[in-house]
Amino acid sequence: MQAKHTIGHLIDGQTVLTGERAQAVYNPATGVAEKRVLLADQQTVAAAVASAQAAFPAWRATPPLKRARVMSKLKQLLEEHADAICQLITAEHGKVLSDAMGELQRGIENIEYASYAPELLKGEHSKNAGPAIDSWSEMQPLGVVAGITPFNFPAMVPLWMWPLAIACGNTFVLKPSERDPSSTLLIAQLALQAGLPPGVLNVVNGDKEAVDALLMDKRVQAVSFVGSTPIAEYIYATGTAQGKRMQALGGAKNHAIVMPDADIGQAVSALMGAAYGSCGERCMAIPLLVAVGDATADALIEGLKMEIAKMQVGPGTDARSDMGPLVTRQHWEKVRGYVAQGVAEGATLLVDGRKVAPPKGYEDGYYLGPCLFDHVTPAMRIYQEEIFGPVLGVVRANSLQEAMDLIDAHEYGNGTCIFTRDGEAARYFTDSIQVGMVGVNVPLPVPVAYHSFGGWKRSLFGDLGAYGPDGVRFYTRRKTITQRWPSAGVREGAVFSFPSNQ
Repeated sequence: MQAKHTIGHLIDGQTVLTGERAQAVYNPATGVAEKRVLLADQQTVAAAVASAQAAFPAWRATPPLKRARVMSKLKQLLEEHADAICQLITAEHGKVLSDAMGELQRGIENIEYASYAPELLKGEHSKNAGPAIDSWSEMQPLGVVAGITPFNFPAMVPLWMWPLAIACGNTFVLKPSERDPSSTLLIAQLALQAGLPPGVLNVVNGDKEAVDALLMDKRVQAVSFVGSTPIAEYIYATGTAQGKRMQALGGAKNHAIVMPDADIGQAVSALMGAAYGSCGERCMAIPLLVAVGDATADALIEGLKMEIAKMQVGPGTDARSDMGPLVTRQHWEKVRGYVAQGVAEGATLLVDGRKVAPPKGYEDGYYLGPCLFDHVTPAMRIYQEEIFGPVLGVVRANSLQEAMDLIDAHEYGNGTCIFTRDGEAARYFTDSIQVGMVGVNVPLPVPVAYHSFGGWKRSLFGDLGAYGPDGVRFYTRRKTITQRWPSAGVREGAVFSFPSNQ
């Protein structure tokens, strides 16, 4: 079907419709290509970087308080346009509107944090570090920086990156997902309305050609990425080889441990949202439930099956829908393939979401109901690999230590959680588990904006996490200045020993 609307790029404050290649943007609820997005070539990316480079000197010299006021105005505009933004998210990603609203709100919280730029960028000062010598540090911006963001959070993840980078005095080139770019572009246009000068934020839509152009451009000083682990590893290796500061957040396979003493009803309710919210297309989703003891597993499964039976799967615009469609037909087929693989490998499929019929009028949408497996083992692909769909696997363990050993042995270390009433068990778990983000009776332990987000092992490539204090460190570099003004008429002879306070 001929797409009705063409999505371009935002460069130097203007909409740019360049590029010979384009890709359809589908509404996953209907399976209809409603738009087409232009894919940036090397020349388009170079133009965006040039715009950011030209804007950098003036923006760097802009007082942090003035930068912060732009962020405050942007927060107001996003709240005023929240419904329009969330409609775009749902139309292109598929998630239900309430989930889109939650995503946007978490992004707005990162803008609030960025609006504290004057406080975040204060350095340190020491008077008389030596005789008549003062020493201080400054947090200086890097220059042109870039972000490459995924389809699952088209509003929130970009807002992890560019507001803080820009508040720190950098200029930014954003490459969002080409699958659902419209909400990202609208937010960038609202940033211009908030007072952001042209060129400070540029948006280029594209695929690997655009990504590689950013990685190879010597004017780009740093790149932040969120996506799958294979791509994260490629981007990190390529960028660091070019001498760039890199931060690449990869995939996950998050486990939830449920202890025998846990509140089973509370755990079931929490796990339903963590496993099936946003159709499981979250890097912090819970696809693996490790039940300690068969009685615990049986009680959880009984509760989960009852709750799954109540779920409504349908278009995200329908307030009755608990879960919308998957993002693309290709991804829908991939997730269904994992379900078939789990059956073939010997896991017990208790709830088969493949049997869910699309709602009337949406027969071509990418709908898959919640799936539930029992007797999943570490040897299975559905245990090892990130499925990124509404598939929850139950693993049975005999003890807390056995459950923790499973988590520690996995290649990913993004998020995990434990459900228990035992403070000793919770303390041991949080202190010892080899995972970057940990919850206790909290299934999705996503840090708030003034903490930082980041996993361990193959879930993060680089030393610093996203947003929060780590974000400030990533988008700035410390300069330390030592200064002396000798007293008039006092002249010292040459000193050949290393300076000290001896």
